[in-house]
Amino acid sequence: MHLAVYLPLVIPVLAALVARPLADRLPPVAATWLLAGSSLVLAVASSAVLGLLALTALVRLPFVDTLGNMSVQVVSRDDPASLPVAVIAGALLAAAAAAACRALWWRGTAIVDAGRQARRLPGSGQVVVTDDSAADAYTLPGWPCRIVITTGMLDALTAQERQVLVAHERAHAGGSHYLFTSAARLASAANPLLRPVAAQVGYTVERWADERAAAATGDRPLTARAIARAAIAASAAPPARTGPVTALCLVPVDSEDAPPPGSGAGAGNAANKRGRHRFRRPSLRRAGPVPRRVAALLGPPPRLSLLLLAAAVLLVAVSGLSALEAARNMHELIEFAQAASPSRS
Repeated sequence: MHLAVYLPLVIPVLAALVARPLADRLPPVAATWLLAGSSLVLAVASSAVLGLLALTALVRLPFVDTLGNMSVQVVSRDDPASLPVAVIAGALLAAAAAAACRALWWRGTAIVDAGRQARRLPGSGQVVVTDDSAADAYTLPGWPCRIVITTGMLDALTAQERQVLVAHERAHAGGSHYLFTSAARLASAANPLLRPVAAQVGYTVERWADERAAAATGDRPLTARAIARAAIAASAAPPARTGPVTALCLVPVDSEDAPPPGSGAGAGNAANKRGRHRFRRPSLRRAGPVPRRVAALLGPPPRLSLLLLAAAVLLVAVSGLSALEAARNMHELIEFAQAASPSRS
């Protein structure tokens, strides 16, 4: 194997660094597909490389060489991976496999439980209103998906903002966004370096739903105001809710992430009388998810950059091809070791 085998272990670091710029500059649909798909490919490639490196330790064991009819001298001479590196790779692979299995079990169980909860909700409509003073709105995965909105959330919004809320949640339900977030979280469990990528997938599905709501209502400032008001209302008394739900505001708003003063429910009737409220565009360098979403809606919809998309796809392709090349080199090494075995002389 060549040193290129280590590329799939390095590229996830680069992916973590470029995940947020990609989420901000690409259209939400493209960014979601790209980041979720990339996280899976990078997780598989890095795990495969760890497996190949661990295999180099196994092929050096005498009984393995005997079973495989291989020459120990050829394996030791031509394999560039040292024994300590191979042992460390094996330990990391075992930890990654255990974490991935645990995440898969937890996520799958949670989705099944959410589906059962969705079927137990009253009525036959997609939207269900629950009598709860805590402001909340979320989509339950199921067949079909159900949308749950509390009376506390409805009380915090105007009639027009409620339309935005419903359109937002229907976008989550129609797009099965929980599948994207589940895939990204599974990949980040297998490779913790991909956690920033998974976090951005959670952001891009929200942006996806935001843009769908803005298109449905035809009013981007109204959509931005509804998101800000809902975020403030939800953060005031966050409900205790678990499971693979996709909510309007997944991230609580703290003092650092809060939208500009006067943008939420506390603005009073004066803001309603003025009509469309004007938001001050915040600095996005350190802004949280909600201010970023609000600022994105106050501008034009992002356009697809083919150059940026191609560069990201190329980076992921390099990781996958490097893993395939490492597998091919390992196969050639084993074949050469078998051909040089004394038993075949």
